[in-house]
Amino acid sequence: MKLFVCTSCSNLVYFENRACESCGSRLGYFPEAHRVLALEPVADSWISLGEIKEFRFCANAEHDACNWLIPADSPDRLCAACRHNHIIPDLSLDENLSRWRKLEMARHHMFYGLLRLRLPLETRLEDPAFGLAFDTLVETPGTVVRTGHQDGVITLNLAEADDAIREQRRTELGEPYRTLLGHFRHEIGHYYWARLVYDGGPLDAYRDCFGDEQLDYNQALQDYYANGAPADWRERYVSAYASSHPWEDFAETWAHYLHIVDTLEMAGSFGLRVNPVVTDDVSYRSAVDFDPYTAVNIEQLVQRWLPIASAVNNINRCMGQPDLYPFVLTAAVIHKLGFVHDLIRHAIHSVIEPSKAPAGEIQAA
Repeated sequence: MKLFVCTSCSNLVYFENRACESCGSRLGYFPEAHRVLALEPVADSWISLGEIKEFRFCANAEHDACNWLIPADSPDRLCAACRHNHIIPDLSLDENLSRWRKLEMARHHMFYGLLRLRLPLETRLEDPAFGLAFDTLVETPGTVVRTGHQDGVITLNLAEADDAIREQRRTELGEPYRTLLGHFRHEIGHYYWARLVYDGGPLDAYRDCFGDEQLDYNQALQDYYANGAPADWRERYVSAYASSHPWEDFAETWAHYLHIVDTLEMAGSFGLRVNPVVTDDVSYRSAVDFDPYTAVNIEQLVQRWLPIASAVNNINRCMGQPDLYPFVLTAAVIHKLGFVHDLIRHAIHSVIEPSKAPAGEIQAA
């Protein structure tokens, strides 16, 4: 994510802002240009200051759940992110609406990165069998909603938007990190495994890197939850959960790739430089002087990321907070990140057909 400014007064604004805190201008995000625009009303639409093009807000703006813009002459009611919603909760209930807004904020943040990477994003209307769709479900007495992916549909339990519930589950599962954005980035990793690896992709290379995904998935998860990760998991996996099955290893690695690229872009937007005064070792220095979304190779990203991750972890500890990035990138993990990087770079320059992959993850992540 990059820094945005109000195009009316040049005040720094957040990606999620609906209005500028300085000049009061209505703000909207235009994904085609990756810009937050200050807007003025014109009849039934909006116009950006200094531009001729007219816009409408996504229909979900009426729920205060989206600030994305659509060209005024577009036949779509929903923006490039919201048109992937398939099932949403009953928004007449205040608790559902409040939680759904949090989910949408995280999901839109993820879509920002997917659009920056120019990854394929067919909707369910464009590809009824395997198009990308999101089901946000509410647990009722006697039912369990499991976050997961299957045949292009990503399901998320609305309860995950409750901070207390999510923290309880994080503690129960022994996870160092559990966020809404992390959920979405993990599950979209399953979707892109099907799109970019399984159906005509580098399946043999994937198996060489992550292992054979034909291993019984349900049994693998049962073994993982019964016995935990192998003792040496930190040497080979980015997280303990990644060790449960090659599908999960790929999804976890994919999520971390998105974490790293997105955070490096923000660091670059701030002109952040890391140069510890206590050492002359250049490996601890970092400056993001390139666009991470167009990085040449994984080494370019990791060399900048490691010093920045160390810096923000130390800053967090000074505030009594846990590490912002509580993970270790070993040579084996960096190799897997490199596989994801190369896969995405190849996808950008290829015509990707809709996937015919088998069912993916259906177990809680």
